[in-house]
Amino acid sequence: MAMRVKAVDPGSPADLAGIRPDMVLLSADGNPLNDSLDYQYYTASPAFQLEVEEEGQRRTLSISKDQYTPFGCDFESYLGDEKHSCSNHCIFCFIDQLPSCARENLWFKDDDARLSFLFGNYITLTNMSQEEVDRIIRMRISPLNISVHTTNPDLRIRMLANKRAGEVLKYLDQFAQAEITMNFQLVLCRGINDGEELRRTLEDLKRYYPHVDSIAAVPAGVTAHRKGLYPLQPYDRESARAALDILEEYGNQCLEELGTRLIYPGDEWYLLADRPIPDYDFYEEFSQLENGVGMWRLYREEFLEELAQPHGLVLPRKLDLVTGTLAAPLIEEMARAVHKRYPQVNITVHPIENHFFGGNVNVAGLVCGGDIMEQCRGKLKSRLLCVPEVMVRTEGDMFLDDTTLDQLSRELKIKVQLIPVSGAENCLALLGKHIHKDNNF
Repeated sequence: MAMRVKAVDPGSPADLAGIRPDMVLLSADGNPLNDSLDYQYYTASPAFQLEVEEEGQRRTLSISKDQYTPFGCDFESYLGDEKHSCSNHCIFCFIDQLPSCARENLWFKDDDARLSFLFGNYITLTNMSQEEVDRIIRMRISPLNISVHTTNPDLRIRMLANKRAGEVLKYLDQFAQAEITMNFQLVLCRGINDGEELRRTLEDLKRYYPHVDSIAAVPAGVTAHRKGLYPLQPYDRESARAALDILEEYGNQCLEELGTRLIYPGDEWYLLADRPIPDYDFYEEFSQLENGVGMWRLYREEFLEELAQPHGLVLPRKLDLVTGTLAAPLIEEMARAVHKRYPQVNITVHPIENHFFGGNVNVAGLVCGGDIMEQCRGKLKSRLLCVPEVMVRTEGDMFLDDTTLDQLSRELKIKVQLIPVSGAENCLALLGKHIHKDNNF
């Protein structure tokens, strides 16, 4: 395999070396260039021999540049080749629970170690070969984010429906021995990998310290579209409390024995269990925010800290704001805090029930435009509707149900404004101090 150049950055070492679009990069110092990791690793050197192919002719270029200066080639894919797809059929897989009308690109399941390193995605290791593991160790690719779920090999095989799921746990030992930092994720399924199985898993994983940086546990999401799938039961108040008790017990043990909590329950456990969200210091470095661990506390602290700052003239304004039902109590509390400090600012919060996915799906990031239309029609109190950025795709224009911001604006006959989700920026946006993309009907 090789890498075909799509574009070259002007003035870059690649440009100065005569690299042109459609050239194929074959190897650097004899090391094959198969993907972005090979490319970045082997072209980081200040001098190397680059073998290229152009119109069927091969030649070798002597490259000299400043060490670590990017070489300057762009490729059709940021990975250099296709994403590695998932080979599992996990009993809790969220993609298997999508409604049939979900757009095509949502159905792709990735399980790619390169995405773990580049973007923080979680991998199960089941589609990795020993050769790939050796490459990660050789290149010192760290940290890795790994979905473990259970360290019981037989149970992991059943949960992932993959006969390799148990044997690849040996890779954790290899990464630890090579001092590769790992973050672990546990998706807990009620009555399956919680209880005593959870205790076993936490005992096994904490032994990898200091080469494990964090262990996060979240409850499995259960949508209304599980026909023909494993009959998962969502957590209720009592079962959430039981899981949370174990997670906190082992986190407290780690804090006493290792000096770090290491094990962090996702925010949803506390909300399901009807228990207070822990204090700021509980989350230490907030290392698993992307897993919903500590987001509630961090948002609240940052919002209130920003709100307490002087903001000069705050003009009277009235606005509506949508969020998921899970975050609604927090967002409503912040809206009251804003009004208390600035009585001229009136915010109406609309908790949106997720009918598109159904089940126990209640996070803001999965709220869809159709549900907002249905539940806000005739109930808006202003001419401005604020929508958290997390509800739309990266391009900032479309919800998961393919509803666009323009459609939402026209349907509700209201101006729609995207607002940031970080606490401080969110506060500024609600005060009218943060300019963001908006849509006018």
